[in-house]
Amino acid sequence: MSKSLQAIRGMNDILPEQTPAWRYLERTFATLLDGYGYHEIRLPIMEFTELFARGIGEGTDVVDKEMYTFLDRNEESLTLRPEGTAGCVRAVLEHGMTGGGQVQKLWYAGPMFRYEKPQKGRYRQFHQIGVEVFNLPGPDIDAELIVLTARLWQRLGLTDAVTLQLNSLGSSADRGRYREALVAYLQERFEQLDEDSQRRLTTNPLRILDSKNAQTQALLQDAPTLADYLDDESRAHFDGLKARLDAAGIRYQINPKLVRGLDYYGRTVFEWVTDKLGAQGTVCAGGRYDGLITQFGGKPTPGVGFAMGVERLVLLLETLACLPGDLQRPADLYLCAFGEAAELAGLKLAEQLRDARPDLRLLVNAGAGSFKSQFKKADKSGALWAMILGEDELAAQQVALKPLRGDAPQEKVDFAALAARLDEILPPAGFGRGN
Repeated sequence: MSKSLQAIRGMNDILPEQTPAWRYLERTFATLLDGYGYHEIRLPIMEFTELFARGIGEGTDVVDKEMYTFLDRNEESLTLRPEGTAGCVRAVLEHGMTGGGQVQKLWYAGPMFRYEKPQKGRYRQFHQIGVEVFNLPGPDIDAELIVLTARLWQRLGLTDAVTLQLNSLGSSADRGRYREALVAYLQERFEQLDEDSQRRLTTNPLRILDSKNAQTQALLQDAPTLADYLDDESRAHFDGLKARLDAAGIRYQINPKLVRGLDYYGRTVFEWVTDKLGAQGTVCAGGRYDGLITQFGGKPTPGVGFAMGVERLVLLLETLACLPGDLQRPADLYLCAFGEAAELAGLKLAEQLRDARPDLRLLVNAGAGSFKSQFKKADKSGALWAMILGEDELAAQQVALKPLRGDAPQEKVDFAALAARLDEILPPAGFGRGN
C-alpha cells in the first residue's frame, strides 16, 4: 500500500480553528504600525542564494546548516528565505527607495524557511512579522522600534510575560578589536570548549557568547566584555537609546552576551524574551545594521529593524489565555429554503441583505434537504437565527425568523422590512468581530 500523503516534517497546516488567533495577532500588529506611520512591503519567498551568503554571513549556522538551497532549471542557486531583512534590503536597493537620503519605514509578514530540528515553537516553515527602517542613524529610531513593540505587548496583554534585553555591538572596528581579545582568551582554553564552540572560534567567535553549553558559559565568566571595546560614538549611541527608553518608562536588562545570530548587526541589538515557553524564549529580536546596504553594493545607508515569530507569539497568547473570547464570531443567520422557487428567491434575498449590511454573516443552506435536516444544519452552524423561506412565506413575500440561541418568539417579517428588523435583533456592526 502506498504511503499516505502528509505535510513535510516541520511544515504545518494552520487549521480553521487556529487561524482566528493568527488573524487577531496580524490585525493588531498592522493597526499598531499604521498608527506609527509604517508601510507594508511584500517580498518574494525565494532569492538568489548569494543574497543570504553575503548578507547573513558565511560561517553562520543559518547559511552553513539551515538554508533550503537548490539549483533551478537554469542552474542558478536559489534559496527559500530564512529571514526577511536581506530581502527587504535588496528590494529597497533595487527600486531606489533609499536614494537621496529617503527615509523608509517598512513592515512585512510571511513564511520563512530553515532546516532545523522541529520542536514546540520552532518549525522548518515558520512565520515572521518584521519591521525595517532606513536612513535614520540615531538612537531615537532604535527607541521607537522598542517602544512600539512594548505597546504591542500592552495591546495583546503580554506586558508582564516578556522582558527586554539590550546590548551594543559597537562598530565593526570595535568588534574586530574585541574579537581578537576574545579569540586569544578562548584559544588558551580551547580544550575546555564544547565542540560547536571550537568550530565557531575560527568562523564566528562572537556566537560563542550565547552558547547553551554550561561549561562554555562558565569559561566566559572571566572573558573580555564587548562593552570595554566600544568607541565613544557607539557608547554615546547606546547611552542615547537607554535615555529614551528610560523616558518612555520601558524597563530593560543589559545582556553583554547578546550578539544575535546574523553577521550584519552592529551597535544596538535587542531581544524580548519570555520564561513562559520553555527553551523557546525569544519572541522578538532585532537591531541595527548600518553596513548591510553597502555589502550589497549600495551607498552607506543606516538601517535598523526587528522580527517576531508568529507561531511563538500565538503559542504565548494561548498559554497565558490572552486571546479574546469572541475570535470565532458565530453566524448571524442561516437561510433555510424549501423548493426551487424558494431557493431562487432566497439567493436573491440573501444578496440584497449583504448589500444592505456588509458585516452580516449569513449562511445559505446548500444541498436542499427536508425541514428537519436543514434545521439540524442551521443549529450545528452556530447561527443566532434561522431564516425560513417556504411556499407560504414566498407567496406572502415574507420570511420566518426563528431564534436558535434564545427564547424569543418566532416571527414573520416582510421582505421590504427585513433589513431594518435585522438591525434591531442582531449585534451592531463590529460587535464581537474577531476575524
